[in-house]
Amino acid sequence: MKETENRGRVPRLRFPEFRESGEWETIPLSQLAKRSTQKNNRGELNSVLTNSAEFGVVDQRDYFDKDIATQGNLEGYFVIEKGDYVYNPRISKMAPVGPISKNNIATGVMSPLYTVFRFNNSHNDFFAYYFKTTGWHQYMRQTSSTGARHDRVAVTNGDFMAMPLPVTLLEEQQKIADCLSSLDNLITLEAQKLGALKTHKKGLMQQLFPAEGETVPRLRFPEFRDAWQIRKLEEIADFFKGKGISKADIDPQGQTPCIRYGELYTEYNESIKNVFSRTNVSPSELFLSRANDVIVPASGETKIDIARASCVKLDQVALGGDLNVLRPNIDGLFLSYILNGPAKEEIARTAQGDTVVHLYASQLKLIDLPVPGHEEQQKISDCLSSLDDLITAQAQKVGALKTHKKGLMQQLFPVLDDTPG
Repeated sequence: MKETENRGRVPRLRFPEFRESGEWETIPLSQLAKRSTQKNNRGELNSVLTNSAEFGVVDQRDYFDKDIATQGNLEGYFVIEKGDYVYNPRISKMAPVGPISKNNIATGVMSPLYTVFRFNNSHNDFFAYYFKTTGWHQYMRQTSSTGARHDRVAVTNGDFMAMPLPVTLLEEQQKIADCLSSLDNLITLEAQKLGALKTHKKGLMQQLFPAEGETVPRLRFPEFRDAWQIRKLEEIADFFKGKGISKADIDPQGQTPCIRYGELYTEYNESIKNVFSRTNVSPSELFLSRANDVIVPASGETKIDIARASCVKLDQVALGGDLNVLRPNIDGLFLSYILNGPAKEEIARTAQGDTVVHLYASQLKLIDLPVPGHEEQQKISDCLSSLDDLITAQAQKVGALKTHKKGLMQQLFPVLDDTPG
């Protein structure tokens, strides 16, 4: 492939055999596809599908883990066959004008709030990829309005089916679809490797720590034979509380690195070696970490989410409010692994609240933990830390492939907004 000058409806990146094929056309969706308006009149179909911005077309029972639509009102739902496309007018951060996805799973029914359509040509994966770009968003913004519900787009059927789509030679369309499909397959394989590493870590943690009521793990390094001691958390760690750090305190140019409690759910695992946020609050007003500190959320949305711990491997990091800060006299990384492993369920049981869950230091201190000698602690944390490094590297690989795909898609399709009508 080679970059081309972006004149007219021509993509920036084009396969060499199509460089002299001229500009792409724009053709209304109505000339390429027809709306599918068949209703489930007899109620014969009961597999309800939904169109998720993140996952595409999925079975409602798998996505929501329950039936949202009741069987008594499925007669008015649209029938959607495998290979059909569907537009969900509900907007979100991931889909600012609503998602359009291809049904790759099975025949089912969909809410009449959705628009279902079927391409005349069955070889249409090219358009499935195009709808994952933002190339059609501007048209939707210009021809639609926000509905009675502020989270939905209101667009007439006529305007929707008049949407202009980029069209080139069928051979070029197929080449683009095959290219992106190959990249998707690679991303899937690498994501499966990531999943396998995470599963391996979970199983390894179950064996490297004693089961509940036991003092010896099932899997052990051969040089260690002594039984582990049961100790309360307050015996092996001092407890502190950080100063609250608000969003207004975050400054990319701030001098002090900081950790806010919400980042524990999104940015970090058991070991914190790099910090993503900085604050403009004076260090003299903050609680600063010492390497080996362990932080546990003091509040959260669910009990299972709040039961997580991370070891800060850095000095002088500001630890924000809503964090239980533990300063252990044992290996902090080992402590974070055991808190996230065998102690996780007990911590979740200790947490209080429903809408907002709280984990108080006075209760956390009383949790019993099995603890081996220092050398065995170090051996276990080194083992799991090495596995975490593999997981991090694999996650970065998957992320890089997804970023590459996103950039590639932006170049493989022409920009319609800036071209003449």
